[in-house]
Amino acid sequence: MMDSFTFPGLTTRVIFGAGTMGRAEEEVRRLGHDKALVLSTPHQKADADKLAQSLGGLAAGVFAGAVMHTPVEVTEKAVDAFRASGATAVVSLGGGSTTGLGKAIAVRTGADQVVIPTTYAGSEMTDILGETAAGEKTTRRSPDIRPETVIYDVDLTMSLPVGLTVTSAMNAIAHAMEAFYAADRNPVIVLMCRDAMAAFRDGIPRLIDDPQDRAARTQALYAAWCCSTALGYVSMALHHKLAHVFGGSFDTPHAETHAILLPYTTAFNEVAVPDLLRPIADAFGGGSAGGGLWDFARSVGSPLSLKEIGIKETDLDHAAAIAVKNAYANPRPIDPGSIRELLQAAFEGRRPGS
Repeated sequence: MMDSFTFPGLTTRVIFGAGTMGRAEEEVRRLGHDKALVLSTPHQKADADKLAQSLGGLAAGVFAGAVMHTPVEVTEKAVDAFRASGATAVVSLGGGSTTGLGKAIAVRTGADQVVIPTTYAGSEMTDILGETAAGEKTTRRSPDIRPETVIYDVDLTMSLPVGLTVTSAMNAIAHAMEAFYAADRNPVIVLMCRDAMAAFRDGIPRLIDDPQDRAARTQALYAAWCCSTALGYVSMALHHKLAHVFGGSFDTPHAETHAILLPYTTAFNEVAVPDLLRPIADAFGGGSAGGGLWDFARSVGSPLSLKEIGIKETDLDHAAAIAVKNAYANPRPIDPGSIRELLQAAFEGRRPGS
């Protein structure tokens, strides 16, 4: 029990279930709009076109140019398309790339957002926008970044490939991990994170065995909502900083980067706050939170080393230098030497503590 805390309340409207994407038109109209631009990645354009068709006259078109890490040059093109379409809202269909683009448009234009996630990445419940310019990713938080409505539709996750299911889940777990020790944590968020650990632990192995297990898909999407809420309502620290370093400066894939770093960043901070991270150790076993997450990652086939996503050992010094360039809160003091050791372990993929 925490002696004192501030709970800011949850402001985003959430619709959760199966077949819920059909309520997108209702939600856009409830927000007071009669024209909305549908957003997606190029890969999901066919799905975005179908969504736009279902919206009928409400659809102002489709912009299918979202890419990883929200580069500002793509955002500028999207804003031009948004203004030319006459839309006053966006409907973002996809994972973190599309959600990020919708946020970038909203913060520049005042558009309302309806987000329909198709992965477990987690940015949909947050007031966080990460953008990439000149080879570096910067992050900011603001109330006008947070989406107005999020529609979780289990049906949209049924075809999520197993590999992406695994890395997306590990990405989500990273949000909960950092929420456990956040200085501004509160009992509501901690309870949601505990629930998410158990739901992912039990649900992901079942999905690997049977990707069409609807109950397991529902369990995983519920866990993703819990983790996304944690990301959106408390502060993140070292793990997310390092993920942004690799994504922004080395263009590594978002979910895989989070998945690989997770056991190592957990183990790094576990030295300072073992009691706060105990719920992870209790959920995954292995004798420690970092070790338990590494064991779980290996058991579900998640990537374990930075080498697997194209990072070279000669990149590690540069990554460590970027990571410590600006001061930020973290449970354990950060210095170049300790961060370099963390990155070496992640590069080699060795189990924390071994």
